[in-house]
Amino acid sequence: MNRASRFKGAGYLTSTVSVILLAIVALKGAKGDAVLMACLILGALTSIAGMGLRWRSHRIEQHEKARLKRQADRNSEAVN
Repeated sequence: MNRASRFKGAGYLTSTVSVILLAIVALKGAKGDAVLMACLILGALTSIAGMGLRWRSHRIEQHEKARLKRQADRNSEAVN
């Protein structure tokens, strides 16, 4: 994994921790109101899921780039 990918992963992890911490603080205000509690929980979960999906798409993209580079290198060797 390259340096940029590690930074991107660290950023997504930081954002996930941030969502969890903010949700913990917001729990106090949402107690007693089922709609607020549901919105808080669903909002935190969808935010975390979205970050996970973005990270996964980044990794798929990196693997695809590496695969295309390997293929181009093989084609270049075959020509020479």
